[in-house]
Amino acid sequence: MRESDLYPALKAFLEAQGYTVKAEVGACDVLAIRGEDPPIVVEMKLSFSLTLVLQGIARQSLFDHVYLAVPVSGERGWKLRYRDIIALCRRLGLGLLAVTGDTVEPHLDPAPYAPRKNTPRAHALLKEFHRRVGDPNRGGTTGIKRMTAYRQDALRCGAGLWAGPLKASLLAKATGAPRARTILHDDHYGWFQRVERGIYALTDKGRTELAAAATDLAALGLTLD
Repeated sequence: MRESDLYPALKAFLEAQGYTVKAEVGACDVLAIRGEDPPIVVEMKLSFSLTLVLQGIARQSLFDHVYLAVPVSGERGWKLRYRDIIALCRRLGLGLLAVTGDTVEPHLDPAPYAPRKNTPRAHALLKEFHRRVGDPNRGGTTGIKRMTAYRQDALRCGAGLWAGPLKASLLAKATGAPRARTILHDDHYGWFQRVERGIYALTDKGRTELAAAATDLAALGLTLD
């Protein structure tokens, strides 16, 4: 397939809606005009790519209504990336047309983008930022455990229980970890066990992993006494 193979279907699609369509007008692959309506620009490529997106953005300096047109690729390529493609085009204010043979299917019309903020998620991130002590993680790493504020609180609890069992409420005050009761109860890391009502101790796993976390404990100003 060649890029030019997309043009007949796009031309027919736009003409069916009353547009006069002309190809290769200046830098525009396709320019369509209908009466007093805003002009439409269509940029074509054989696959959705950064080059196509950059072309679409460049045409937005000329006209407001810019579409990107690509053939629908195989099931794997199109379906796996579809949500991301739509999200990107919507954010950039670009329209999207999919060409299959002689058929053109509009997937998105150009429109100004005003993202809705995920306030709860943003609040949670800021909360994590302020609760986390120092900067214990290295940016860009994958496949390793992250140090979170929750894990730092668990380390505080573990250090507080190193000498022996303690009541959750007393541990919270002693360690400055207000979530101590929840952390002990949920036992996300397998470090804690309840020995009596409201009283917790370290498991063997907890002792082993805490002993190996000397660097992380030191960053919190903690030692195992």
